[in-house]
Amino acid sequence: MSEPKIAPITITPEEIPDKLYFRIGEVARLAGIKPYVLRFWETEFPALDPKKSGTGHRLYRRKEVQLVLEIKRLLYEKRYTIEGARKFLDGRSKSGDAAAPVPAGVPKRSSGKRALPVKQTQTGFFDVPSPLLDTVRNELREIADLLK
Repeated sequence: MSEPKIAPITITPEEIPDKLYFRIGEVARLAGIKPYVLRFWETEFPALDPKKSGTGHRLYRRKEVQLVLEIKRLLYEKRYTIEGARKFLDGRSKSGDAAAPVPAGVPKRSSGKRALPVKQTQTGFFDVPSPLLDTVRNELREIADLLK
């Protein structure tokens, strides 16, 4: 005989129980997903990094449970790709705005190809003469000469 299936409970961030830590099963039940999905998301979203107890159990804090709910919303309701959801969350965390707009160029569904990162340079940083930098550079040259 098979056990009756219990419908997953999905909640809003305001309805998260007032606890310090949640185990993976609790978070999975709150979000309405399977624990293996949470473990996969940990590999894809660097901000989702639960601590481990002494016995190796994952312990999620409230902010990580909220992040799980946000990731689920982006992937399942908004139909973002994992890469698009990651970029959205990165853009939101850098701007500090909880309701940041979707960054330009973030596809909802991609062709499977990963976009190359945009190379950013610090122009003008090394162009400014600095006596301290010259001193450090000279001392490093002296150390390199001693090591030869």
